[in-house]
Amino acid sequence: MAHSLSPECTPLKHAYDSCFNSWFEGYLEPAIANSQKLSEGQRNEYAKRKAEEFEQNCGAVWGKYKECVQKALKDRGLDELLEQARQDNPLRTPPPKRSP
Repeated sequence: MAHSLSPECTPLKHAYDSCFNSWFEGYLEPAIANSQKLSEGQRNEYAKRKAEEFEQNCGAVWGKYKECVQKALKDRGLDELLEQARQDNPLRTPPPKRSP
């Protein structure tokens, strides 16, 4: 796994990456296998349950990792540049999909 922006954040990054990858694998496989069998309501309920599972299993480590990275950004003076970039180019809506 790659390192984080700051060395003190790297253990948190690895913990989060591991948690997320495990959760995502458990989310994706059943979702793909049952995508044609489930109604839209069932798919939405499944997605909701998996989001709650993510928050329960990975939410705390994500919060700690995010705080660490935000501190590293601030310590390096990058937080102001990031905020300026967000103001100059806000991501309000996803870009349109291109046709092949």
